[in-house]
Amino acid sequence: MNLKLVSRHLFALKTGHDPPVGEEGRHAKRARGRSFSLSRIIFVATMFFLFMPLIVLFISSFNESPTMRWTSFSLRWYERLLTERGLWLSFKNSIIVAVSAAFTATIFGTLGAIGVIWYKFRLRNYIQTISLLPTIMPEIIIGVSLAIFFSSVGIPLGLFTVYLAHTTFCLPFVFLMVKARLDEFDFSIIEAAQDLGATERQTLLKVTIPVCMPGIIAGFLMAVTLSLQDFVITFFVAGPGATTLPIFIFSAITRRGAVAPMISALSVVMILGTVILAYLLRNFLRYFVSK
Repeated sequence: MNLKLVSRHLFALKTGHDPPVGEEGRHAKRARGRSFSLSRIIFVATMFFLFMPLIVLFISSFNESPTMRWTSFSLRWYERLLTERGLWLSFKNSIIVAVSAAFTATIFGTLGAIGVIWYKFRLRNYIQTISLLPTIMPEIIIGVSLAIFFSSVGIPLGLFTVYLAHTTFCLPFVFLMVKARLDEFDFSIIEAAQDLGATERQTLLKVTIPVCMPGIIAGFLMAVTLSLQDFVITFFVAGPGATTLPIFIFSAITRRGAVAPMISALSVVMILGTVILAYLLRNFLRYFVSK
């Protein structure tokens, strides 16, 4: 008896249809052979490495004990978040600095990108090259250089110097994102607007900026994110009364010598808030672009 015919018959009885033959059959065999392939193992290991710390963080935030040893389920650390005055003060400072620095960086970055793309001048290529330096330079060098600069010109360290520092390193990112949007821009629209009698200011406000708005919004959101999570540069330029949220978290960990459960609860709240905000902003941008 032919074993191939028997195996095909058994396959048909089990699945209700004939097994694949030819090229389709070879692809099916390869797919079955790749079910435990090396790439899948690496993928699972990578996902485990990325998300396991978040899972541990999530579990420890509900632990009654302040140590990593599990005792019982409790919401005491989330309740303590509401009464921690230093936490809310640092959170307020972070929001003030992030929004103001992102707003300033968005204005200057947008105008800079439009100027570099729109006009032809001698130092144009040098400006585009220099604008990349803060994105590739180590943050510790930027922080030390800004601290030395503020000290040399007599500006006292505080919330204002944090704002200036954050504006400095956020501006190139906004510049690059708006410039990427302008690289795809059809400048015949500007020529058509000028042919219809629009001035340079009217063309900028009613044609160029509305077309660049997705890139401007994306640059603003990136600047807010970079400002909120920055620690290294802020550490060098922050003075008394200018504690931001990353510095508050670092101080809490340094005092205790480990991650406090309250910090774990704060991290869970921030992760959930970031996911919700990203989902809402994605839908908003999709709606805005469709319009």
